[in-house]
Amino acid sequence: MSLSRFGVALTGIVSATIVLSSCSGAQSAPKTPADSGFAEMQKRGQMAMGVDQYTSHHKFDVTPDGGRIELQRDKPDSLGVAQIRAHMKLIQHAFQAGDFSTPAFVHMRDMPGTAVMSAKRDLIKYTYGELPLGAEVRISSSDPEARAAITQFMNAQRMEHHAGGMTMH
Repeated sequence: MSLSRFGVALTGIVSATIVLSSCSGAQSAPKTPADSGFAEMQKRGQMAMGVDQYTSHHKFDVTPDGGRIELQRDKPDSLGVAQIRAHMKLIQHAFQAGDFSTPAFVHMRDMPGTAVMSAKRDLIKYTYGELPLGAEVRISSSDPEARAAITQFMNAQRMEHHAGGMTMH
């Protein structure tokens, strides 16, 4: 999806999350010094996800059958956990439909692998699951090209978010 379509694609998500994120606590200072590009990405992430990116953590795992996206709060926060779960359910449904506009908005570019993931959406399964302080979306496919695209996506996300996760060798 092109960057020009972000306003339309994200209006509902941003509208729903602004109210909830304003109730989930004040924005925290960064855990570590960050460059201005990273800080801006974190702000867009908070807009798209509805939770403070500095008091939550992502993991992007590459698995033998695809990948796994995890997002959890750093400590118990019922409103923040509920917002993460709502966001991850939206991500599951959007990705299944071939819509990768949310990560493109957060990163201000189309992410590696998403064109193939969109084209092969019928060969990829997205499964939502709850975690103690958030949620996950597991991504799986038996198609080698789709799995390679999922790996590209996970690796790019992990690097740009300065996030944890594992890579299969």
